[in-house]
Amino acid sequence: MIEQYVLDLQEVDETQVAVAGGKGAHLGGLSRIGGIRVPGGFCVTTDAFRRIMAEAPSIDDRLDRLSRLNPDDREAIRTLSAQIRRTIEGIAIPGDLAAAITRALAQLGEQAAYAVRSSATAEDLPTASFAGQQDTYLNVVGPTAILQHVSRCWASLFTERAVIYRQRNGIDHRTVRMAVVVQQMVFPHAAGILFTADPVTGNRKVATVDAGFGLGEALVSGLVNPDVFKVRHGEVVAKAIAAKQRAVHALPAGGTQEVAIDSQRQEQPALTDAQVVRLVQLGRRIEAHFGRPQDIEWCLVDDDFQIVQSRPITTLFPIPGTGDILEAGDQENHVYVSVGHQQMMTDPMKPLGLSMWQLTAMVPMHEAGGRLFVDVTRRLASPASRAGLLDVVGRGDPLVRDALETVLDRDDFVPSLPDAGPGGPPGGGASAPIETDPAIVTELIERSQVSIAALERDIRTKTGPALFDFLLEAFAEHKRVLGDPLSMQAIMAGMEATWWLNDKLQEWLGEKNAADTLTLSAPDNVTSEMGLALLDVADVIRRQPEVVAFLQGVEDESFLDELAKLAGGTEARDAIEAYLDRYGMRCVGEIDITRPRWRERPTTLVPVILDNVRNFEPGVAERRFEQGRQKAQKKEQDVLSRLRALPDGDRRADEAKRMIDRVRTFIGYREYPKYGIVSRYFVYKQALLEEAERLVQADVLPEKEDIFYLTFQELHDVARSNQVDDQLIQQRKDAFRSYHALTPPRVFTSDGEAVTGVYRRDDVPAGALIGLPVSAGTIEGRARVILDMADADLEAGDILVTTFTDPSWSPLFVGIAGLVTEVGGLMTHGAVIAREYGLPAVVGVEQATRLIRDGQRIRVHGTDGYVEILP
Repeated sequence: MIEQYVLDLQEVDETQVAVAGGKGAHLGGLSRIGGIRVPGGFCVTTDAFRRIMAEAPSIDDRLDRLSRLNPDDREAIRTLSAQIRRTIEGIAIPGDLAAAITRALAQLGEQAAYAVRSSATAEDLPTASFAGQQDTYLNVVGPTAILQHVSRCWASLFTERAVIYRQRNGIDHRTVRMAVVVQQMVFPHAAGILFTADPVTGNRKVATVDAGFGLGEALVSGLVNPDVFKVRHGEVVAKAIAAKQRAVHALPAGGTQEVAIDSQRQEQPALTDAQVVRLVQLGRRIEAHFGRPQDIEWCLVDDDFQIVQSRPITTLFPIPGTGDILEAGDQENHVYVSVGHQQMMTDPMKPLGLSMWQLTAMVPMHEAGGRLFVDVTRRLASPASRAGLLDVVGRGDPLVRDALETVLDRDDFVPSLPDAGPGGPPGGGASAPIETDPAIVTELIERSQVSIAALERDIRTKTGPALFDFLLEAFAEHKRVLGDPLSMQAIMAGMEATWWLNDKLQEWLGEKNAADTLTLSAPDNVTSEMGLALLDVADVIRRQPEVVAFLQGVEDESFLDELAKLAGGTEARDAIEAYLDRYGMRCVGEIDITRPRWRERPTTLVPVILDNVRNFEPGVAERRFEQGRQKAQKKEQDVLSRLRALPDGDRRADEAKRMIDRVRTFIGYREYPKYGIVSRYFVYKQALLEEAERLVQADVLPEKEDIFYLTFQELHDVARSNQVDDQLIQQRKDAFRSYHALTPPRVFTSDGEAVTGVYRRDDVPAGALIGLPVSAGTIEGRARVILDMADADLEAGDILVTTFTDPSWSPLFVGIAGLVTEVGGLMTHGAVIAREYGLPAVVGVEQATRLIRDGQRIRVHGTDGYVEILP
């Protein structure tokens, strides 16, 4: 077994992570690439680590205790991990193992200098880089010192930072093994890091080189600021030469030291432009070998580059259709806009959710990083459709518009195409306007209800492959209902009336966002009705103290069955059941069909119901709606009387009255199509889960929820063949987990560049957080930063600060005084409901949940679009 303890780097490649760890496997892979020089060395394998761990049985108990600790309990982790490290470092290396290491050293040169580097099986993986989580020792000389530092590397698997990193990433400590790379030291003139894609913007065509004098340790540790070069198409396009005052050099007897750099050399570039370009060419070769952008550590020795490490850059957002690196196939440029930012759901979606949304969407969508994007390149290329697109997205989310304009300012990125033809609305908008008639909304809602009832009736008898054939027909009906011209006209009528009122009343009366008050308590808004209806449920429960006490301890989803045993419980259960019958298909992130619905997980609503019981008086829903209606009516009278006092006032007042009637007729319907979509989704989901149960019973799938990791077509194939690729499902689960760490861009390009828009405003106080004003008014209160609706614990007067709010958050809106979100636009759901309830709201506030701390006092300027953090 001796030969398994040590392997030469030439014997290892990137498939052998289990034996050589991430770093060792990558170095072995690097050494096989033509033209890439890697310092010679060997790998002390994970077999050696297992042998050492077996020498100390007491570690098992400590690992059990460690895995039970909370990642935030730093003190306990620090103490326990230090005990484990001391134990490992105290284990004497068995003779045969020590002999294998010293024999490998003798072949390379016993008294030469070496780098001894940890190489864990969970590092340098595509989904987690683990950079800096374990230890590396430079310039180690002599067999005794090498063996001692190998022990230290084994122990470094349990540094405090490595333990916390694994716990936060859901990696079991017992499954990770430590190999150790022992590699000949190089003594470079310069060293640094090469990113084969821009690590900030993600642009795959721009490589970034950081360079400094001496060993790379000075850069990695932050001792000096590096020179930074950017290379595109084989040419240095930008560089910043730093004053490099210090470097790290190797000492002759072993170890390293900091040295001062001669003042004349400090501002000289560490590399020439030609060397930088040559280094990037080597990097492109390495990137092509590994199949994804790389973070590469390099050394320059006698004008020759040596590569000492390469790992995937794990923070890049994948490119639709190509993944991580640019393919040779499609040479055209593309510009993508995020669907999640329009739908108020920027979390990753599971494969079934992605494919179902793609199959039922009105435009083609592309998947990347567990999110969906629309390719808007052709609409940007044609001047007429470009103007329409920029106008619509600009009204909704100025950050998207600004990002698109940034791309358009690059003359060569989006080619100009002639307009498709004269006339016609830009971007496929609605045709002739419709009458302001409430009967239109009533008819549209009835049409949707009839279609859903037919779906529920007809799907009941379908199973196996026949179910999937039926669903493909149902998706066509789904799209027909969504694309109903009358429905599109009704939505546009409400939005255009809103824009008209805001524009004209600011122009004529100097009043900002007047439509916000004029649309209070508009009829037929199914989402705002949903929030008010939960207040009615609370009214029923508030009268039953035994039910309130029971609900405070509820954890099990079967609690509704238990309610009937309590005094007043039947009435409470019936109220909740009636609510679920109407709204139980909703949930946070509802565009992803795989997310648990309220009907499937009714405990989600319990904290909100209890907040309503505690914070409100009986009958508040009806009073609120009526107060909003009266406030809107009063605002209408005020606006019209002020307009009549102006020159040409009667005409202006008549126009405004027509638009006010129009906005109140149609703006509520804006929320209904989404309600129809999720209603249909729940019917599809129940049928697919029944099919999944059949597959579980037939031993095809281990768990019903495994279907969530297959696309609709793949699931169709499984239903036909009764066979499934278990490995594919596991890969999809791992990928989905990794997607949570990625931040989806609003706009990005086929080069992989995330284009960040900015608010171009100078009318905001210094230090304020800028966003988009979507619901008028100013409110001051306590910020409650809530990332999960289930964690909500709100008091009257609180201001909700969160990432995004889709319709499922609206029950919380009845109990808050204001709203701040990171994602959103003028016509997204959170904005519409905030206006409906009269809540001052600012959306699109970048990093709001990080910049505002839970409990801080803030002032929300919903009319002017900014948030102040108060002392």
